[in-house]
Amino acid sequence: MDTKIEEEPNFLQQVQLYFDEATKYVSGRKDILELIKRCQALFSFNIPLKRDDGSIELIEAHRAHHSYHSMPCKGGVRYAPDVDVQEVQALASLMTFKMAVADIPFGGAKGGIRLDPRKYSKAELDRITRRYTIALAKKGIIGPAIDVPAPDMGTNAQTMAWMVDTYNTLYGTRDINSSALVTGKPLPLGGIDGRTEATGLGVFYGTRVLFENESFCKKYSLTKGIKGKSMICLLYTSPSPRDRQKSRMPSSACKKKKKKK
Repeated sequence: MDTKIEEEPNFLQQVQLYFDEATKYVSGRKDILELIKRCQALFSFNIPLKRDDGSIELIEAHRAHHSYHSMPCKGGVRYAPDVDVQEVQALASLMTFKMAVADIPFGGAKGGIRLDPRKYSKAELDRITRRYTIALAKKGIIGPAIDVPAPDMGTNAQTMAWMVDTYNTLYGTRDINSSALVTGKPLPLGGIDGRTEATGLGVFYGTRVLFENESFCKKYSLTKGIKGKSMICLLYTSPSPRDRQKSRMPSSACKKKKKKK
């Protein structure tokens, strides 16, 4: 007899399973915990893009709000070929939890457009980004006091510049804070110096603190301190849905099924 592992949950289901595992260690009403677990709003739509060659392409786009417990919501916008509804909801949920752990008073959000930015010209990405911004802004989904996007995978300061320029065109005359629509803007538009390297610098500081931990160094037979040590940098890209399903899961998520030969 051989053992077959059933298909594992998708990304959103994985996040919710971990949430359920964590709630075993807290006291609270089940209905409130269920409210915390689920995204409170999801906006999905299609962007009609006129390509440089004159053809029309419909592009899938999303924005998810996980929690309004503290406003505004905060979360990146990613451009990737595997962006979908469950991914943005999962990432929005994780944003809420990360904000809570860091004691930052924002709710979690995440957005994305389903495309490979390497296959589109700069002019096409400009048009896509502006249509995405207009669609969200007109529905009241984004705004300095509502939901503040940021760069994520496949986007950068230029993307944020397009977004804030579009929003300023629509609402700049009656919203004094309109330039605060996004973070991660270019410095001339009010961006913060050091934002680009902040993530990598955070990894360095975290690693330095880790190597000052006596029990960690003892466990792996290492000397304390980062000086003189060699590091391996593993570059991580967004996994495909199939790869995500191979990721490590709580034991409750993986059930085995016996099958006769």
